[in-house]
Amino acid sequence: MKPVIVREIPRSPKDEERIRELLKYSVATIAESQEKLGLLGPSIKPIQPGLKAAGTAITVRCADGDNLMLHAAVEIAKPGDVIVMTTISGTANGVFGELLATSFKARGISAFITDSGVRDVARLREMKYPVWSKYITAVGTSKNRPGWINVPITIEGVIVKPGDFILADDDGVVVVQREEIDEVLARAKEREARENEVRKRLLNGELTLDIYNFRKIIAELGIKYVNRIDEIK
Repeated sequence: MKPVIVREIPRSPKDEERIRELLKYSVATIAESQEKLGLLGPSIKPIQPGLKAAGTAITVRCADGDNLMLHAAVEIAKPGDVIVMTTISGTANGVFGELLATSFKARGISAFITDSGVRDVARLREMKYPVWSKYITAVGTSKNRPGWINVPITIEGVIVKPGDFILADDDGVVVVQREEIDEVLARAKEREARENEVRKRLLNGELTLDIYNFRKIIAELGIKYVNRIDEIK
């Protein structure tokens, strides 16, 4: 596909409400609610703990070592969007720093996620701007090579389409396909209710072995209990 900038992504009047609902849950809960799918690899980490973000995806694919398309994406993004960026074959360059973060924040962009690098990390932390990246590096970029905005991209083995929903927290990043968001949110609500009941039982002293019937699994696996190690034959 030739380099292109697509101005519009799928949107709905319900998206703001969906994003608010998404923020009620953890990345782990959302991932479990869609059969563990959509999780970016564990190498994508927050640059600081305690921040959480959600929004609709603006996708960016830059040339290696270049971030020109990232600058162009700021104009395309709407408040509440999350910019998700990758490169053609992978780069560790610092594609994002304090100045772009200042622009992102001013434009209401909720977060930045990349499998490349970021820099000016001390300032980003002071700003408390939500960033998830693979690398931290001072190495800069060129700004003169073509790329793509709002086409499907693959990041850490996960396909991200423009308009998909993104949730990121201390545990990482999960992608929810736009056409599945309502069903996933319903499952997350049910899962949260079940976990609240389990939490009450744990606080009353019950064991997960009994709550989840793990004793039966241990028996079926042929694992025996002994009182002392010298009883093992």
